[in-house]
Amino acid sequence: MPLSENYLNALRERASKSRIYRKYQLTGISLASILGDEEHKALYIKLAKQHDADKLLTLAKRIADKKNVKNKGAYFMRVFFSKDDAPNRNHK
Repeated sequence: MPLSENYLNALRERASKSRIYRKYQLTGISLASILGDEEHKALYIKLAKQHDADKLLTLAKRIADKKNVKNKGAYFMRVFFSKDDAPNRNHK
């Protein structure tokens, strides 16, 4: 089982009594928490609704582990969209 799936399962257990019911909401909130960017929680929830949770959480974990990055949320977006949009740039 991937690390991100274990993390989501732990969050689901904690959130079982809360008002959060959808997987993408848990993923988005987790992203905001991992990256220390609670201010943009809604943006992460939207990303989680549109993209693979494992891919998002794996990238967020790698970025969170970087000590020299000050704004981890902005760095996450830059890295995610540069990888996510790469195939589209090659096909014009």
